[in-house]
Amino acid sequence: MNPEGIHKAALLMMSLGEDDAAKAFRFLGPREVQKVGAAMAALKNVTRGAVDAVLQDFIKEAETHTTLSLDSKDYIRSVLTRALGEERAGGVIDRILLGDDGGGIEGLKWLDAPAVAELVKNEHPQIIATVLVHLDADHASDVLECFTERTRTDVMLRIATLDGIQPSALRELDEVMTGLLSGSNHVKRKPVGGVRAAAEILNYVSNQHEESVIENVRGYDVDLAQRIVDEMFTFENLAELDDRAIQLLLRSVGTEELVIALKVGPPALREKFTANMSQRAADLFSEDLEARGPVRLAEVELQQRKIVQVARDLAASGDIQLGDKPGDAYV
Repeated sequence: MNPEGIHKAALLMMSLGEDDAAKAFRFLGPREVQKVGAAMAALKNVTRGAVDAVLQDFIKEAETHTTLSLDSKDYIRSVLTRALGEERAGGVIDRILLGDDGGGIEGLKWLDAPAVAELVKNEHPQIIATVLVHLDADHASDVLECFTERTRTDVMLRIATLDGIQPSALRELDEVMTGLLSGSNHVKRKPVGGVRAAAEILNYVSNQHEESVIENVRGYDVDLAQRIVDEMFTFENLAELDDRAIQLLLRSVGTEELVIALKVGPPALREKFTANMSQRAADLFSEDLEARGPVRLAEVELQQRKIVQVARDLAASGDIQLGDKPGDAYV
């Protein structure tokens, strides 16, 4: 959920009765419950117009979905548990959904970061890495912040080079965490970890710790560190920048380079850039984009990387922010 989505969800929950809100919360994950709950607690002086707007948005969104869009696994669990009872349904569900996390990891997701860190702090870094890749990236980053610099680096190296979890590793984790995870020789190797997972976690780590981890990883493997950095903020992420940041970026990037870079990318990103141009400039830019013939994908990706680097340079000089992180200051 983005901040706006969390705020809308909080307003919606507060506008429901206690019973209906409680029922709705059952369909949310642990991190969603925590975020929406915190947003609800922070609501003050909400106008009737704001509530009405949220309700209208919810009705429009609900009308576009059917019950078939619901998570089939959650549906199966719910139906079988109601039909057979929790104890009898457990074994059947496990056989039907073989290959899922055993359920213990879900328990970790309900704990706050210091509690998770306390559970695993004395374990081997490989065990800690295995735990973190099963958590949401922002949750994992909070846990990572609880460790020493040496442990953070060691764990991040292991996450970045992790290409899967063997059932035996899951069983080891199960023993260490007392039933938090279960494994089976028939369970397929889980495609978790890797450079992308490491980058997503570091995206939420404070700037000070992020730089320290990257530098330490670079000391072990320069190429690995660069691949993590390249994944941390992508061209598509530019859509998340505020208008002021986009305007500064436009002053630092040539129109020709931007036209090529936007040959491939989400429409929302194009709209983000044109919305921060004058009407005439936006019209000319759109015409250039439409008139541009085929461009080699390698050239598009090159220009995208250059623009992302410009954004990083602006962030390094303090002119823009590439994302809210713990410790970020606004002046």
